[in-house]
Parts: sequence; C-alpha cells; structure tokens
Amino acid sequence: MPPDSLIFDLDGTLWDTSASCAVAWNRVVRRHAIVFREIVADDVRRVTGRPHDQCIHAVFAGLPAQTRELLAHETMQEDNLVIAEQGGDLYEGVVDGLRALSARLPLMIVSNCQRGYIETFLEVADVAACISDFECWGNTGQTKTQNLAAVIARNKLSAPLFVGDTAGDQEAAQNNQVPFAFARYGFGQVQSPEHVLGAFADIFRLVE
Repeated sequence: MPPDSLIFDLDGTLWDTSASCAVAWNRVVRRHAIVFREIVADDVRRVTGRPHDQCIHAVFAGLPAQTRELLAHETMQEDNLVIAEQGGDLYEGVVDGLRALSARLPLMIVSNCQRGYIETFLEVADVAACISDFECWGNTGQTKTQNLAAVIARNKLSAPLFVGDTAGDQEAAQNNQVPFAFARYGFGQVQSPEHVLGAFADIFRLVE
C-alpha cells in the first residue's frame, strides 16, 4: 500500500547547510574572543542529526561547560541568520520534487533542529506552501521519536512514510512502527532500511 503522507527529516535529506553553519559558529566564537580553531563544514556535518546543543557540545568538547552553553545558545540564532543570508545546498530535485509531491499527498518535516530553522528552510527554498506541518527539538525539547509521534497523531495519519538519512531517523521510524526510506545521499549510515533513495527523485517510485 502506498503511503498516505510523507514526513521528511531536514538536514542530509532535503539540504546541507554545513558551510553556512560553520560561518555562523565562527562568528559567535569571534564575537566572544573564544580561543578555538576555525570551524569548517565537515565539523558541522560530522554531528548533524543530533539536537543543536549536543552538536555544539561535541564539536567544542575541549572548552569549559559554561562556554559551550553560551555557544549553544547563540549559534542557534546565528545559524538561522546566516542561512537566511547565504542559504544552504538544496539536494538536486528537492524543490521541484516537493512541489510535485505536495499536489498528491500531505508533506511534513520532523527535525532535531532549533526553533526557527525549519521556517528558514521553507523561506529560502520557497516551499512553505508544500509543507502542511512540522515539528522540531527546538520547539518541544522532545526526541525525534516523540516529535514524529506528535506529527502523526495530530494529522491523524494512518500510513506515513518517514524519509531520513541517519540511524536516529531510522530508530524514530521504528519506534513509531512506520516504514523508513533511507536517503543514501545524505550524512549517515543505517542497517537494512525498508527503502533506499539514491537521489531525492527516487521517492516518486514509493508513492505510486
């Protein structure tokens, strides 16, 4: 049976903002004259998929806890500002694909990102009209499993498909007993996914 809705992870599934986030994190480091090496896109990419505060604590592990808390707080805001200015790298076919898919079934987003990040994506990609609901760690403080459950419940979905690129995404789908499509072009690796997407456009064969 084809899905009645699609729920997407964001980073590593729809786009990659690692370069913009690196700029944002370096701005905050310089603003507070924190002694640390230059952050590069691969630093961000290496931790993407976790809640934002965990990402910061991992990358800046050598700094005092109070400094890391400061960075976690300010980089959340700075990320959104820089991405609004510089955008992110949208994966091939995402914008046209979301517009075509939204004419066929409801589309939603569940992410471990901070508050305002999904809204920034929707504005930068110009796809707000395509997404009927979204939830994130920054809004609720909850896990991806819990946020996925909330989106499924409030939209009364009976056969959703969750699309993501990490083991955490797969775990959230399994915990909610929904099928999972692995975006192989993203950041992570998973074990034995139900479906594998080599490119975003491969999603169309799953909704026929």
